Amino acid sequence: MTFQPVRVVARVVAHADKADEMRSLLLQLIEPTRREPGCLFYDLFESADRPYEFVFVEEWRSAAELDAHLQSAHIQAALAAGESLFAAPPDIQRYRRLA
Repeated sequence: MTFQPVRVVARVVAHADKADEMRSLLLQLIEPTRREPGCLFYDLFESADRPYEFVFVEEWRSAAELDAHLQSAHIQAALAAGESLFAAPPDIQRYRRLA
């Protein structure tokens, strides 16, 4: 079976007064996600100019493994826990490498 790797950029924006809580919540996702099947890398960044804005840069071996990640217990729990922290719904974009 051939897999087409999928890159993901997921932008999460917190209410400005909830940035510390959001940072803590997002950091808890790193280790369990990195242990998931198909996770090639999973890195979290914080905006240097807007400390309430966060971006995950990810690569998954396949779209199916990414889909499984999005349905995982720790991601679903974080989405539920973050509802009061999100200034907008998370923006999750998938990309494929061209060159």
